[in-house]
Amino acid sequence: MTTKLTVLAIARAKPGKEAELGKQLLALVEPSRDEEGCISYDIHQSNEDPAIWMAYENWRSDEDLALHFETPYLRAFGALGDELLAEPVSIQKFTVKS
Repeated sequence: MTTKLTVLAIARAKPGKEAELGKQLLALVEPSRDEEGCISYDIHQSNEDPAIWMAYENWRSDEDLALHFETPYLRAFGALGDELLAEPVSIQKFTVKS
């Protein structure tokens, strides 16, 4: 039995990099949604702090998420971290219970 997984990934942009971080995150949506194990993949921006962006993702399994982390486009995004991010991305995993 596979266990569905929800991921919240929170990213904070460096000052002045809010729009560029958003652009780079939004570029991940289409290829991520096309991955076999992706159930949903959405990007949100905080209403209170425009520097904070969140990816809300649902995956078929932890194995599918592991494959996602190995994709070239996600690795390329990770390489932009020093340029765009004020701190490391916070990734929290949740097991779907309902």
